[in-house]
Amino acid sequence: MIEIFLKTLPFFALIALGFQSGRTGFFTAEATAYLTKFVFYFALSAMLFRFAANLSISEIFDWWFVAAYLWGCGVVYLLATAVAFFRGVGIQEAAVEAQCSVIGNTGFLGVPMLVVLLGENAAGPVLMILAMDLIVFSSLITILITGSRDGRMSVAILGTVGKGLLKNPMIVSIALGLIWSGLSLPIPEVANEFLGILGAAATPGALFAIGASLAGKSAERMSVAGWLSFCKLVLHPGAVAIAALWLFPVAAFDAAVMISAAALPVAGNVYILAQHYGVAPQRVSAAILISTAISIVTVSLVIAWVTPLL
Repeated sequence: MIEIFLKTLPFFALIALGFQSGRTGFFTAEATAYLTKFVFYFALSAMLFRFAANLSISEIFDWWFVAAYLWGCGVVYLLATAVAFFRGVGIQEAAVEAQCSVIGNTGFLGVPMLVVLLGENAAGPVLMILAMDLIVFSSLITILITGSRDGRMSVAILGTVGKGLLKNPMIVSIALGLIWSGLSLPIPEVANEFLGILGAAATPGALFAIGASLAGKSAERMSVAGWLSFCKLVLHPGAVAIAALWLFPVAAFDAAVMISAAALPVAGNVYILAQHYGVAPQRVSAAILISTAISIVTVSLVIAWVTPLL
């Protein structure tokens, strides 16, 4: 446990550095926005394309893997939704809270950290999880909130979902990388070097940006945020572990990566969606703050637990 904690500590130290820089005003909100944009559109995209271009569809896509992950997510998603309804909140707030309970920071934290900690073979499973989070759950929250406001489902909603996916550089990078791999095209040495240098900026840039963005977040309903953090850091990896280790025939290594990814704190893109739709953004901020702080310990515990499976 101590050894794993020491390995994860540098990643969270970068987040803390970004947080302190943002909190003191040395790194302004505008600077954070531009750093995030650089990481999102350039550095992380280069890393994801390079990973995907060196993998095949068979190395990434596995029906049992998909079923196990979605089963684990579905259980926690429905539980968080039921608790929200029990408290008397509407479908829009319930959808946002459910999103907090199952969507981890796979893009900015999981991809760089888990590939380093678990090995490059973890890239395939992590990319699959990232794709499911973006395609399935980002689409689901859009459909629920928009459909709730319109009072019905429409073709326009599906069009909005499709446009959102096509504009997401992480989805585009993974798709282009897999197409490149499927065509069996080698990456030219100069291009590979370029992608390697640019992609290397993703890890420190993303972690620093996470911390700096947290410094500007406000909070409300801390008890609810605490419950959502518990869902994300404990119930989500627990449900995914039950699915991957006992209910579905998932390979041991893939199960370990899946459980580790499920243990990640609430993703920043949940806040972006909540702010975009004007649904409980401060509550999401609080969940991100709390889950990120506590995950310094819980992520290490989960990775230490699954290490024998590697």
